Amino acid sequence: MHPLELTLTKSSSPKYLQLAHALREAIKKGLLQPGEKLSSAREFAKVLKVNRHTVMNALAELVAEGWIVAHQRSGYRVNQALPITQSCTATPQPSVPVHQFEFTRPLPYQVARNISDYQYCFAGGLPDLTQFPYREFQRALVKSSQHSAFASFHYGEADGSKLLKQQVGEYLRRARGIQPVDDKQVMICNGSQEALFLIAKALLNPGDKVAVEALGYPPARAAFSECGANLVTIAQDSEGLCIADFERQLQLGGIKLVYLTPLHQYPTTLTLSIARRMRLYQLACDYNVIIIEDDYDHEFHYACQPLQPMAADDPARRVIYLSTFSKLMFAGARVGYIHGAREVITQLSGLKQIINHKNDIVMQQAVAFWMQTGGFERHLRRMTKLYQSRLIAIVNELQGYQELGYPIEFRVPDGGMALWVNVHRSVIGLKAALEKQGVYLQTEDEFVAGSLGTVSYIRLGFAGQDEEKMRAGLAIIVEQLYAHN
Repeated sequence: MHPLELTLTKSSSPKYLQLAHALREAIKKGLLQPGEKLSSAREFAKVLKVNRHTVMNALAELVAEGWIVAHQRSGYRVNQALPITQSCTATPQPSVPVHQFEFTRPLPYQVARNISDYQYCFAGGLPDLTQFPYREFQRALVKSSQHSAFASFHYGEADGSKLLKQQVGEYLRRARGIQPVDDKQVMICNGSQEALFLIAKALLNPGDKVAVEALGYPPARAAFSECGANLVTIAQDSEGLCIADFERQLQLGGIKLVYLTPLHQYPTTLTLSIARRMRLYQLACDYNVIIIEDDYDHEFHYACQPLQPMAADDPARRVIYLSTFSKLMFAGARVGYIHGAREVITQLSGLKQIINHKNDIVMQQAVAFWMQTGGFERHLRRMTKLYQSRLIAIVNELQGYQELGYPIEFRVPDGGMALWVNVHRSVIGLKAALEKQGVYLQTEDEFVAGSLGTVSYIRLGFAGQDEEKMRAGLAIIVEQLYAHN
């Protein structure tokens, strides 16, 4: 093929890439056949009015991709074994059927859209990322990169950075009343979802029963189900999990774990009373059941001091406690942790090595340095005040709609990042209708385990957006719910 037959398109990309593209297309179209000799680099450069080094770079690119081969003292030829099925002039080959994958089970859980796609976002556990002290945390990241021991960057420490485990352990003592003996009772995970899956994988055999609240956290249920568990739903009432129903289910036998969110229950926001916690713990001991306590937003409590976790008073070592920094920082940090008996942490660490040899050590060390300098708790205090003010604002807004006669009913929670609101209308289809208007919220049907009855609740997250957006988004929700009724 003569260089005159080539055309370099006008483009901002480098000349050598333009030439490589032109030659590649000529080969694909059959204008250059396998084995055909190319003109010399000197001739290409002269005709195309480009530097010879440009031509050499283009040819080297095509050699690396497998389109042409270089022959010593005889120049370049089109590869006999092209990296395409055939050029368009070659003999057609029979079509190859596309493989159809057969998966062991349906996809258990999938988020349809990115939350950041919505103009108004009422996601229940979403922090306000505009308020995070990025510059301050950047200094911790730089320190982590520059001052961490090089040995920590190698494989090892699947259970997490020793420094971060120590900081988390100290924080648990001071802020939550949990007393780890040492860092062997703490494990750092890639978020709380990894923690849930590891716990389920380590403790459950196919067919084991896991007790869950009738309204609960769908990703947790998905983790248990994926590990072969059968879910047993426990009824709830106006005070949370029904202990009498839990006892009835225990008497039927086979329950190995109970999973619950006793503080700011997900999604109803109720806090389980001390009396019910004590009775649940006693039943777990009597029936040899392990308690998985998910304390996902402990810090954000406004009316009073939050109740201590069940793990803070666990003489039988029956509670496996997990939490996350996603609500305190941002989900992309992927830092969660588990507290439990030493043998539990050892087992989970061994299992984690099969999934992931090591977490992001730079991020872990940065979080540890940030905690050491007090930045973590300063940020926590700021956000607690901000979220409390946003709770007051959304309560006032909802009360305004009540005064206008809208059938809205809710309790003001003692803490958390969301409200559980009875709109006294079916919420089936509401989520999809609001998505078209740029509004994200969650509806009761998303949280139901078992049979679906009348669903009339929505979960309104108030932490992740400012008051102006909250009011505008809430107006759209109310309009959608009541305009045609």
